[in-house]
Amino acid sequence: MSDSPLLISDAEGVRTFTLNRPESYNSVTVALKEALLDGFAAVAKDDGVRAVVITGAGKAFCAGQDLNEHVAELRSGSDNPLKTVEEHYNPLLTALTGLGKPVIAAINGTAAGAGAAIAYACDLRIASPHAKFKAAFTGIGLTADSGASWTLPRLIGYGRAMELFLLDAPVTAERALELGMITRIAEDPLGEAQALATRLAAGPTTAYAKVKEAMLNSASAALSDALAVEARTQAEAGRTADHREAVDAFLAKRKPDFTGH
Repeated sequence: MSDSPLLISDAEGVRTFTLNRPESYNSVTVALKEALLDGFAAVAKDDGVRAVVITGAGKAFCAGQDLNEHVAELRSGSDNPLKTVEEHYNPLLTALTGLGKPVIAAINGTAAGAGAAIAYACDLRIASPHAKFKAAFTGIGLTADSGASWTLPRLIGYGRAMELFLLDAPVTAERALELGMITRIAEDPLGEAQALATRLAAGPTTAYAKVKEAMLNSASAALSDALAVEARTQAEAGRTADHREAVDAFLAKRKPDFTGH
């Protein structure tokens, strides 16, 4: 298998993006974020690609931000160690939701943090029975980013989304289906997603694009505001002692001692 962080394959008008860092549960590095941004820019310009599938290599869909890379940023002395939110995650969320082609997430395992947010931003989500979702923000002293504060409430409602963000409890595939977080459960989520994407690719893709445009417009008058607030609040949370304590505790495999500062 290629050592590229993002694998790309095409079949019958469907482009499949595979997050390819299985040894790190497909946690997201700058290289992977930039590859995804380039990949979506290319899809937007390619009339031969009529639908998109996103999945993960190995056991996980995506564990979210790569903490080792984040630790290096924290220790660099940067005054905004969460600048990747504005530089990468916000543009990625905008590209993903604004793409005029159906996008299906094939969630083969755990989706946490930014990884879960990527799944929420897709148009449809097919999950393995073994998939799990986790907000994974407050547990390390941070707030939502990658559009999750905007997408998740629109999938499951404000109250349930607040519960998941604050309590940070994992959500099974079965519970996710009950809540409306996912479209369906399948033993072979990638095969199911690719089959569905192939069907959509053979359909009225201009109409699909217009449906997406209308849906986004009806729900997203405040999307840009939500992204701006996420960037600001994430930067603020990233400067807290609690966040640094949580990261240190994670690396030391101990329970963090939060102080609220």
